[in-house]
Amino acid sequence: MTETVYEAVGGLPALESLAHAWHERCLADPVVAHAFSHGHHPDHSHRLALYWAEALGGPLDYTATIATESDVVRMHAGNGEHHEMDERAVRCFAAAVDDVGLAADPALAAVLVAYFRWATERLAIHHDSASDVPDGLDVPHWSWDGLVDGGPADGGALTGPQPQ
Repeated sequence: MTETVYEAVGGLPALESLAHAWHERCLADPVVAHAFSHGHHPDHSHRLALYWAEALGGPLDYTATIATESDVVRMHAGNGEHHEMDERAVRCFAAAVDDVGLAADPALAAVLVAYFRWATERLAIHHDSASDVPDGLDVPHWSWDGLVDGGPADGGALTGPQPQ
């Protein structure tokens, strides 16, 4: 059986370290920090790690205890287009992968950055209004080969680009 990306990362503790490192880099970036200028949940890094865990083949704890995928997409919707901020957030993520030692495995680092880039692009598609986000979305699952078949419950409208 092939190890999931979640297992290869080192599980939830490693994802919590990654989420914390990414968040710190975002707060230090003058453009990306704007996304957090209105505050954030005190357990943001833990909650983000739970979400990533679910997306990368780990336990389904995020949607079982915190929020639905539709809630997540709505939280990121209605903020207008912000390409520069998104690109800088991806660069912060790639640097955070290195910060926590995950770049020592180039294949793992590449799949993590590909996932994050795809997820960032996916969350940006409802830039006009959160009311455009449909109910019933599923957390998209990511593997070593990219998006796992069966994506969102809306028939794939939010599947976005595949990694290259």
